[in-house]
Amino acid sequence: MRRSADDRLFRITTGIFAAIVLLIVIGIGFELWRPSMLSIAKFGLKFWTGRVWDPVSGEFGALPFIWGTLYSSLLAMILSTPIALGIAIYISELSPKVLRQSLTYLTELLAAIPSIVYGLWGIFVLTPIVRKLEMLMPPALRKLPLFSGPPFGVGMGTAAIILAIMVIPFTSSVAREILKNVPLAQREAAYALGATRWEAIKVAVGYGKTGIIGAIMLGLGRALGETMAVTMVIGNNPQVSASLFAPQYTMAAVIANEFAEAADALYLDALVEIGLALFIITLVVNLLSRILIWSMAQRYTSSVVPEPAATKAAA
Repeated sequence: MRRSADDRLFRITTGIFAAIVLLIVIGIGFELWRPSMLSIAKFGLKFWTGRVWDPVSGEFGALPFIWGTLYSSLLAMILSTPIALGIAIYISELSPKVLRQSLTYLTELLAAIPSIVYGLWGIFVLTPIVRKLEMLMPPALRKLPLFSGPPFGVGMGTAAIILAIMVIPFTSSVAREILKNVPLAQREAAYALGATRWEAIKVAVGYGKTGIIGAIMLGLGRALGETMAVTMVIGNNPQVSASLFAPQYTMAAVIANEFAEAADALYLDALVEIGLALFIITLVVNLLSRILIWSMAQRYTSSVVPEPAATKAAA
């Protein structure tokens, strides 16, 4: 009887702790929605599609910042995912034991470097490299929309590279743990069927693909909310452009740059609404990633055909 009461108390207590997380998310959303009511009432959905950001005339549109955030994050994932997965596979499957711990430590050390340090490195090292690269490109190539833009060195491409470097340790660490926890029987079964080492690694990656997708989405979430490093190298120009060299802007960067300078209520509310939009986009991306992971897990489960009862009885 006492054990039943203790179990019930423990269940209620842990349930309260779990509910706190939900309340925090709801509270953050409410506190972002409430101070942005003036901007929501004036612009409505046009705020999400407007391209003009002019505090002097009171015109505010968030599309350049939404575009910059999503574009830079997508480019960062394209650059970082192969490298992160390569690091995870090498450390977990191919690395000699004497190097494994050192490589793991160095990879995780990248995650501990402050964002401002990445930004300074981007300004003094990466920006001149990107500038020289753009100036060395053939004129015909620079006429393409993807490579057009002034040779400043700061721009979308530089920001994407910085983001990719910052995302790599998060994705690779989680992917490494996923591969490390793949059952040894999966690899042994592959070897028993005559598979090479590369083929056995492919089996392990396939077995842990759901978790690896989760690791990639974790890196995407990290890229969406990055502020200081991106602010220092992206150029901070509110425009919608596909160019890798054009200076652009992100949602987190505009809040960090202009929040302290907001001179009137509408300006301040517009900045808060950008924060609300970033919050919504982050939730939607995470929700879509969970749906993707769930659907992959369901397909994997349904592909495993249960052994017929008659076969079990015969055995």
